[in-house]
Amino acid sequence: MIDVHLPDGAICQVPSGTTPLEIANSISPRLAAASIAARLAPVSDATSAVQNSTPDGQSEAAMYAAEDSAASRLVDLSTPLTSDTRLELVTERDPDALKILRHSSAHVLATAVLELFPETKLGHGPATDSGFFYDFYREKPFTPEDLAAIEAKMAEVVARNEPFVREYEPREQALAEFTRDGDFMKTHFVTKFTAPGDQVSFYRNGAFVDFCRGPHVPSTGRVKAFKVTSLAGAYWLGDEKNPQLQRIYGTAFFSKKELDEHFSHLEEAARRDHRVLGKQLDLFSIQELAGAGLIFWHPKGAIIRKVMEDWMRDECLRRGYQLVYTPHVARVNLWQTSGHEGFYAANMYTPMELDDALYRLKPMNCPFHILIYKNSPKSYRDLPARYAELGNVYRYERSGTMHGLLRVRGFTQDDAHIFCMPSQIESEVAACIDFAEAVLKTFGFSEFKVELSTWDPNDRAHYAGSNENWDLAIRSLDNVLKSKGIAYKTIPGEAAFYGPKIDVKLVDVLGRLWQLSTVQFDFNLPARFELEYVGEDGERHQPVMVHRALFGSVERFFGVLIEHYAGAFPLWLAPVQFGLVPISEKHLSYAEKLNQNLKEAGFRVETDARNEKMNAKIRDFANQKTPYILVFGDKEEATGSVSVRTRGKGDQGSMPLAEFIAKAKELVATQSTEL
Repeated sequence: MIDVHLPDGAICQVPSGTTPLEIANSISPRLAAASIAARLAPVSDATSAVQNSTPDGQSEAAMYAAEDSAASRLVDLSTPLTSDTRLELVTERDPDALKILRHSSAHVLATAVLELFPETKLGHGPATDSGFFYDFYREKPFTPEDLAAIEAKMAEVVARNEPFVREYEPREQALAEFTRDGDFMKTHFVTKFTAPGDQVSFYRNGAFVDFCRGPHVPSTGRVKAFKVTSLAGAYWLGDEKNPQLQRIYGTAFFSKKELDEHFSHLEEAARRDHRVLGKQLDLFSIQELAGAGLIFWHPKGAIIRKVMEDWMRDECLRRGYQLVYTPHVARVNLWQTSGHEGFYAANMYTPMELDDALYRLKPMNCPFHILIYKNSPKSYRDLPARYAELGNVYRYERSGTMHGLLRVRGFTQDDAHIFCMPSQIESEVAACIDFAEAVLKTFGFSEFKVELSTWDPNDRAHYAGSNENWDLAIRSLDNVLKSKGIAYKTIPGEAAFYGPKIDVKLVDVLGRLWQLSTVQFDFNLPARFELEYVGEDGERHQPVMVHRALFGSVERFFGVLIEHYAGAFPLWLAPVQFGLVPISEKHLSYAEKLNQNLKEAGFRVETDARNEKMNAKIRDFANQKTPYILVFGDKEEATGSVSVRTRGKGDQGSMPLAEFIAKAKELVATQSTEL
């Protein structure tokens, strides 16, 4: 008998080999029907993890070490329990439930494709944040008609309600079968993710079998609300030298209502697409003649950028930063010293051979700020030294990965580097987090999520520095987040090569997460550049370093702002704050007077003096999402007033100009997001 600990504290004793589904049925048939998977965890640190039994008795932990590294893991409802464990049944409301459903939906998709096109070879089919996809190799391209047929066939697979059954096969046998059938992708996955002597995990539904670790919903019948959405190309292993695959995307939810809401959400996201709005509002462009991933800021976009950058520079000065400017290129020797030549070369542009040396465009500003620090002796009294720069950097992105303002090849980073004593590190990191929160709040974001990215000590090739320094750095960042009461998620293996980092991800009006602000601890670069300061004891010491970027990049932050506000910027950011509409030509002199008064008050104004009807002028300003449209004729000119039309609210009636200016100044001064 084994002990199974339930979430309510109850302990039930069951025979070894009992499944989570059997336990669910013993509690309540309704609970069993609602469950889709199970979560298992050790009873205590001293208790061995629950293991799945395989045909030869080998534990799943031995088969997939990485799978068992977590404190808890998800398994099928049919998994035999063979030792004491904690059991939690996963229902549709569980945070992991949708991912499991979508993974199963990918198998349903692959089943349908093979039934319709049996010559197809399978790649992999993971769940994603928005749905799922599956990669296929097939010489003949899929057509829109094929996608419709695949979706119809998926409905048949769902209607058959085929159980998902986990099976095992010796690794050597699996490799032989895949090689025989020409399944080069499956051969690769088995070779990569299993070791000689392992039993390989497969999942079967009906006649379809796929190499997979699961878990899955109990049967295909649980995949009820789904949609095949699109088709794209993808190179095998992301290498354009490899065969091109066809990637079919889809999405799935537990109900038709959720599926409909998802597509409504996508329609709203499309309405807010910064690439479309950027063109419509004449904010920026990407010119084919100049090259992909290079942004041209048009006058209206440039005005918003100026407001953003002015705010950032002023705030940096207020918080004790010193502004610096650095070159766009440097000798390769600099990047060799910093370590970027060894750890980051794939993301840098190829060297340029000049008359005295090889040079590279800079992918980041940190080595330049280090040289400024090193240019003169430093005492402990000089620390912390905070250098800030809105500096242009250049990183190589493959042509297929770029996306408007959000992923580019040249961008402006609101970069800062703080050189400090070890005793100052936690207070400096805390101040950076406060600064990041101020950025988000000021620009209209009220919600954010935080991640702590750490290293993988088993992957030494991708990280610089000693274990002791990494432990110190991670502990310092962890201490700051805990002391500030900030909930966060730890992401192993996502640290920069020189140190761990805190990522602050804002949540926009549609609930989407955007990675922008980052704060990084660095003990490596100060050592590489042999940085020093003279301590209070008169001895030389090595400082530590904090990297921080709060916009992330001006381009990316601007793209997110466009989508968050759907181009309807708050008054303080709007490129044109007031649109002036004279009712007729005889009111042009009053328009000039209003224009001058408003500009002298510090506002951005545009007058429509065309010989057009008033309503056409109003419509054009409204299409440009101008916050305020000021209409005036004889009455307004006689009383020194304006008729105010407010974006989203319509006609607000007449108001004395002085009163309107005072109200607008208050909105700008407080960076209000309301009109």
